[in-house]
Parts: sequence; C-alpha cells; structure tokens
Amino acid sequence: MTPSNETLVALLGRMLRIRCLEETLAERYKEQEMQTPTHFSIGQEATAVGVCAALEQQDVVYSGHRCHAHYLAKGGPLLGLVGELYGKEIGCAKGRGGSVHLNDVRCGVIASSAILGQTIAVAVGSAWAFSLDRSGRIAVAFFGDGAVEEGIFHESLNFAGVRKVPVLFVCENNLYSTHSPLAVRQPAGIQIFERARSYGIPTRQVDGNDVTAVLQTAGEGVEWCRSGKGPYFLECLTYRWREHVGPLWDYDAGYRTKTEVEQWMARCPIKRLSERLLAEGVCTQEELRRLRQDLQQEVDQAVSVAKESLFPSVERLLEGTY
Repeated sequence: MTPSNETLVALLGRMLRIRCLEETLAERYKEQEMQTPTHFSIGQEATAVGVCAALEQQDVVYSGHRCHAHYLAKGGPLLGLVGELYGKEIGCAKGRGGSVHLNDVRCGVIASSAILGQTIAVAVGSAWAFSLDRSGRIAVAFFGDGAVEEGIFHESLNFAGVRKVPVLFVCENNLYSTHSPLAVRQPAGIQIFERARSYGIPTRQVDGNDVTAVLQTAGEGVEWCRSGKGPYFLECLTYRWREHVGPLWDYDAGYRTKTEVEQWMARCPIKRLSERLLAEGVCTQEELRRLRQDLQQEVDQAVSVAKESLFPSVERLLEGTY
C-alpha cells in the first residue's frame, strides 16, 4: 500500500523530531551536565520510524544501547528521555538508568539494555505470552548487526521459530560493531537475513534509510506475526554518522574514512524524503523550515525543563534498583 501524503509528512516529522533532539543533545553534551554514555541514532532514524509506524499502541518494543530513536518513534515522551539523560527524577527511569535504559510501559517501550542481545530473548518471551493469551499483540526486538554473533540471538530465533510466537526481529545493520566491520566478524558471502532464514523464519532485507520501504516491509512482517504465522525477520541496511558512543565524529579513528561517512550522509533518510515531498508538491521549503523550527522549539523547551528539574533525592536513590 502506498502511503498517503499525510502519512509521508507525519513520517518526516517523526524522523526530524529524533534528529533535532539528538543533534541538540550532542551539542550540549560538551557542557558536561549529562554524565551518561550516549549512543546516538543520527542517520538511522528511518528504521525506527518506519517499523514503529506499522505497529499498534498495544504492541511492545525492546531495544539495546542505541535506543533513543525506538523510544521516541513508539511514542515515548520527549521530556522523559531528556530528563533521563540529565539524570533527573523527571526522567523515564527517574534518573536511575541513563541513556541506555529508556522505557515507558504506557506507550509500549518495555525495556532497553546495554547488554548485547539481552532484550532479544525478553521480546520473544513477551511474544510467547501474547500467543498463549491469544491477545493479538506482537513484540518487536531491535538490535544491531553485532548482536547476531551472540548465542542468545540464535537461541531466541530457534525458540521463536519452533513456538511460532508473534515477534518481529529487526536488525539495524549499520555495518560496524563498535569499530569492527562485518568483514572481520562474519563469514563472507552470507548476509544476515539469509542466516536468519535457516530457522524457518521468513526474512527480508530492506534499505533502512528509506522510511517508506521500511514501513511497507515492516507492515508485511507485522501482518504475518499478528495472523498467527509466527516470527518475521527484517534486516535494515543503515549507517550511524557519529561515533559508536558519544557525540563526536570519529572518521579519524582509523576504522572508517571521512569519505565513507559522507557517502552515507548523502543517503540521509530525512533528506531523501524531504526531496521527494518537495518534488511531488506535497510540501514547500517554507513549510519544511517551519516544521523543523517547531520541532526545535519543542526540543529546546524539554531541555530547559530537564535542566531545571530536581535530581533524585539521596533518601530515595535506591528505589527501583535491585
């Protein structure tokens, strides 16, 4: 199904919102008021937005360390994210979790974790419960290409395939696990989505920087899962612009070149959709400028509120920990 113009504008707005927030946080990180490590999704927004646009409110998502985009795309409150990075009580984890532990059960963001591959199994567990309850809900596991080398990845796919649970596996393949490219980590000639197919799961590979392609393919996967046919695997080819962890540029670190980064920046998902909307007369340059301006104001307001909010009190600091 071809998305309507209204849907396309909404998709663009959601990607822009994520970009505005993360670029603002990256710029403010040098102020040293955010003491949590940050894994930015700048450049990868289309995968999160496209997948979550195919979901319903009742569906749940799980993520890893690069979780900002998934949280926002599924409807997580902006202030909850910003407050969490500033370590404030107003944060979604009350300032206890930081950048890699975002959650908001009300909108279906159940958990994210810095332990590589951990939440893949938990997403399968949620999907199994949904299947036993015949609830019609599905679970989504977001993870990177590095996680497919973990044993829990293979155990989870095997269990999901055997039990036919309604889980959508979404691999955001940004070509690197920290500083290690795919070529030194995985066998040549076999792509990730092909390996996943060995568990009897239908798989697709898609351009993860094309939000409409992601939405369409994710929609097919969601329909498959919700109809009771079992799990579905989606590999989205994308690329992170900034360093693995932190707000800086790292093309001088020796593992990738500035030319490579710039080639992927030219494939920016926001730029591509904006150019399409302009070419088709859906939006004008002025309308796009105002959209970004409005989103930037929303972000700036959230940052201002978070900075002025209270830290958790010492007496309550251990609440919710174990």
